[in-house]
Amino acid sequence: MSQNSSVLYDAPGPRTRRITLITSLVMAALIAVGVYAFIYQPLAERGEFTMDKWGPLIDPDHPEFSPLWKFLGKGFRSTLTAAALAIVSSLVLGTALAVLRVQLRALQRRRFTGLPTPAALALRGLSWLITVVTRFCVEVFRGIPVVITIFFVWVILPEVGIELSLLWYLVIGLTIYNMVVIGEILRSGMEGLPGGQVEAAQAIGLTSFQATRMVLLPQGFRVMLPALISQLVVVLKDTSLGFIISYEEIMRTARLAIPLLETPNTIQMFFVVGVIYIAANYLLSKLAEYVQRRLSRARTTRTIAPTQPLPSTVLTGQASNV
Repeated sequence: MSQNSSVLYDAPGPRTRRITLITSLVMAALIAVGVYAFIYQPLAERGEFTMDKWGPLIDPDHPEFSPLWKFLGKGFRSTLTAAALAIVSSLVLGTALAVLRVQLRALQRRRFTGLPTPAALALRGLSWLITVVTRFCVEVFRGIPVVITIFFVWVILPEVGIELSLLWYLVIGLTIYNMVVIGEILRSGMEGLPGGQVEAAQAIGLTSFQATRMVLLPQGFRVMLPALISQLVVVLKDTSLGFIISYEEIMRTARLAIPLLETPNTIQMFFVVGVIYIAANYLLSKLAEYVQRRLSRARTTRTIAPTQPLPSTVLTGQASNV
């Protein structure tokens, strides 16, 4: 086995690397030809690359440029508003759900020996009942598509006398789905930690809730932060499902703007909207990665203290003892 090889396979030799390079170049050339023949050429023949269709989006001197971007900007602000509210509420409620489920699991292991038997049985039965209810809600809301959740919130809340704006119907629908997912992410992160974490916390006198809040939850956040980042990106993208209740986020705004233009540009409009979504998700991911680095750096600073030399008096005392 060569020095640079992996545990599972040997490193490729010069002939294999040469064949891989040639194959990659041939495949790239075939893909480029296919893109030109089946995508670029048909679109060019339909005039999709002309300034008549791209001008309102990229030419500041075009008469429709300013009104169009003001309209799209309004939709983008609506998207960011719904996403920010849904992200904050999903994180808060998801964290509370995760802590609740971890505490319920700890309660199920307790025998309540210091209480009378009827009270102990009542507490154990109550904890079992709450566990079943929360598990049922988690499975139901996690299994229902988020678009259906948004639609049912929009339909049911007015029926029970709760009248809200379209923004809050969308935020509540997104929160119900994503808080369950985030709660399960954090719960699995906390329950995946070594059992000695809780035992050590209890050994220094912390209660079960204090151990969860001060020991398990911070570590669960750090361990599951990549999964949380992915879920927050999903929240931002899911705001586009507001079309089901006619909420004017950026996707619906783009649809409404296309017929108002002198030259309709469906492909160009949704291409630009896609670029906006990619940029927003990229910035959100980078922000979360920055927070993760700061947390890791702070943890390293706390755990690794700088070494300091022993005082001269200690060394002198040790030398005299020798």
